[in-house]
Amino acid sequence: MATAAFDTPKLKPYPVIPLVAEGSMAHLKPYVASPKIQEAVGFPGELTEGWEQRAIARMGELLGKYRSLRVYMDACVHCGACSDKCHYFLGTGDPKNMPVARQDLMRAVYRRYFTFAGKHFPKLVGAVDMSKDVLDQWWSYYNQCSECRRCSVFCPYGIDTAEITMAAREIMDSVGLGQKYANEIIGKVHRIGNNLGIPGPALEDTLLGLEEDTKEETGLDVRFPLDVEGAEVLLVTPSADFFSEPHVESLIGYAKVFHAAGISWTLSSKASEAGNFGLFIGNYEQMRSISMRVKEAAQELGVKRIVVGECGHAWRVAYSFWNTLIGPFDWLDPRYPVPQHICEFTYDLIQRGALRFDKEKNDDRIITFHDSCNVARASRMGSMPGGQFVIPREIIKAVANRFHDMAPGTIHESTFCCGGGGGLLTDDLLELRVKGALPRMEALKSVVDEHGVNFMATICAICKAQFSKVLPYYGFNMSMVGGVHQLVSKAIRLGDPQ
Repeated sequence: MATAAFDTPKLKPYPVIPLVAEGSMAHLKPYVASPKIQEAVGFPGELTEGWEQRAIARMGELLGKYRSLRVYMDACVHCGACSDKCHYFLGTGDPKNMPVARQDLMRAVYRRYFTFAGKHFPKLVGAVDMSKDVLDQWWSYYNQCSECRRCSVFCPYGIDTAEITMAAREIMDSVGLGQKYANEIIGKVHRIGNNLGIPGPALEDTLLGLEEDTKEETGLDVRFPLDVEGAEVLLVTPSADFFSEPHVESLIGYAKVFHAAGISWTLSSKASEAGNFGLFIGNYEQMRSISMRVKEAAQELGVKRIVVGECGHAWRVAYSFWNTLIGPFDWLDPRYPVPQHICEFTYDLIQRGALRFDKEKNDDRIITFHDSCNVARASRMGSMPGGQFVIPREIIKAVANRFHDMAPGTIHESTFCCGGGGGLLTDDLLELRVKGALPRMEALKSVVDEHGVNFMATICAICKAQFSKVLPYYGFNMSMVGGVHQLVSKAIRLGDPQ
């Protein structure tokens, strides 16, 4: 189906809060998952009679299970601190893309069924019944949130809009209304082991092809091992790394790092996927089931360490949730962090002098760095505060001579989302993705104009895929985005060819 026409926002020299355009994005909704897709991941196939009561019951379960959700429902004072912080509001002007307004879509229902005032005086407190009209608004606007958590940084009460979005999506799934893109991907992981549905033999052929390509480039036998028992490291990486541009360049970089350091490693055909879309739909059972593949693979292969590749939400799930979902990890080597990010791994080797680089190999690039949301605001790296900001940049500076950061209010903890995260990286939401990328594109244009930046590095597969798609809408070259280990790959010294 062709994507509907829309206007790409104009880049401005400095951020401007848009005029409110009420309902401007009400038309945009993702494709609904078919009953087959829904049922394959354990959800009802479609809405049936009585869904309203089941939705309220599920909300009650979540409120009882997660105290934070009830706190977020009660704590908001509508101060407006978050209103202009969402990239989707800045790109669309739709007031329901203000985080506070998006939250209120659930808060109004919460008040009706779970507060005294809402039960007895609903109109006085803005409480509403759960209805098909309300559900339609949920379906549209809770699928216009990338769960990036930028608004939470500016909220004086720390309200996490991402958690509210996750709860709304779980409630909708529980009554038979699920998103085709996200739930279809979850089904592929359960059946095959990765988001892209790459079967084991195809994965093996791909890795053999990469060995041949790298041999041709370097003259060396750099291995891309699969299902090797007794390897020291199990690498779990996004499946886009296996073949998509520019992702695969980072996978080649990982392999070169392992080769240069002389550390044995392996991928797993059982757990070939780092990404975990259970996070995006707010379903912890799905998150646990997907994560369990990693634990089982690591134990079956007898590895000592688990390293996660360049994927933002994969790292968030690993860092923030693995310990309770699939821990403890007392069977792994206690000398190393669990989990460990590939950037931590490479940075440690750089600090110990175990890797050598020819920085001039990257002199054709003037580089900036995009902090990915789930890394920046939901995880850490290394033992230092802010390590998730420092480590990737230090790696870039170790392998390249020219680096320039974007404006302070657009990086680190305040980074703007790429516009395609949170399960929204689907072409039925392309208008939202393009418009949501506006704040990042404006910050990028500033360093392009001022410093001649021609390469934006990032450590998230979704960011790479999103930017590859939307950069041309704003007049940039799609090849302008790539991974940190893509830069490592180009500069690393591997020794003399045999």
